[in-house]
Amino acid sequence: MDIAIWIFLSSGLFLGWSLGANDAANVFGTAVGSKMVKFSTAALICSVMVILGAVISGAGASHTLGSLGKVSAIGGAFTVALSAATTVYFMTKSGLPVSTGQAIVGAIIGWNLFSGMATDPQVLTKIISTWVMCPILAAVTAVLLYKFITQLINRLRPGLFQLDKWTRIGLITAGAFGSYSLGANNIANVMGVFVPSTPLDPISLFNVEFNATMQLFFIGAVAISVGVFTYSKKVMMTVGDNLISMTPVTAWVVVMAHSIVLFIFSSQSLSNAFVSIGLPSIPLVPVSSSQAVIGAVIGIALLKRLPLQWKVLGRVVTGWIITPVLSAIACFIGLFIVQNLFNQTVI
Repeated sequence: MDIAIWIFLSSGLFLGWSLGANDAANVFGTAVGSKMVKFSTAALICSVMVILGAVISGAGASHTLGSLGKVSAIGGAFTVALSAATTVYFMTKSGLPVSTGQAIVGAIIGWNLFSGMATDPQVLTKIISTWVMCPILAAVTAVLLYKFITQLINRLRPGLFQLDKWTRIGLITAGAFGSYSLGANNIANVMGVFVPSTPLDPISLFNVEFNATMQLFFIGAVAISVGVFTYSKKVMMTVGDNLISMTPVTAWVVVMAHSIVLFIFSSQSLSNAFVSIGLPSIPLVPVSSSQAVIGAVIGIALLKRLPLQWKVLGRVVTGWIITPVLSAIACFIGLFIVQNLFNQTVI
């Protein structure tokens, strides 16, 4: 791969690192926060499953972002990814579990404004609707799961050590499932903008051909893994332990509800199945793991009438609101600088 391509891809790698530090860790945030799974174990499983999900099933959600804005020049793709990554990085520094998807959408809108391209209102409405649907669906799923699992436990009446073992295995399994879904769903945020413009040739390894998109998604997934290991623990503790005090069973319910919601918005097969029975298709849109986790936590808190840390929640919601706005502004300014100061083609 040419060194110039690596320079342009560096912003996507930075965005992948930011996602790993912020969003990807949330699949194990409740497990680590409840001290049922060690951070090192969670980070390792999360990293491996994110890579598998990105390479095997990562193409679905990228089409929706492409419909929002087709960034056709690699200089523009570099700036879009850099703007989103910088926004997520500063939010992460503040300990806020913001959405990488919101950051990349804001950056694409900034590119549309700079280039004079129209932003499709139907696509934008579909994306924003998933931002609202995601935490609500996670809250409902968490409530239903909690009622089911508590009834099951009451019926089986396992001993304390047996319940502890089941919960630990359940948290690891749910976290692995959620990590795979996250890789499939959110890799479009990291490398999707580079797909139209990056000149990569297909390569063959062990008689398996990897096209340019799969190569980009693999590189981005590795960057996510690095972010998980190096900088995710602070955000894990914000999501996992600061909003409400959780028991191990509650932690499992939150992780599983989050994982199911991410899978719903990632699965092309599930969307096709809905269409085949006459229902509307599920929008395949990169959604925020942070929003899913926090929605699930709020659902459990309301069900059990637990006290919520409203100050922490207020800071998180504020981050969700300002992230796309800051990212759009940063992208517009960045495109002007890259085009006029560095003489790079961005449109």
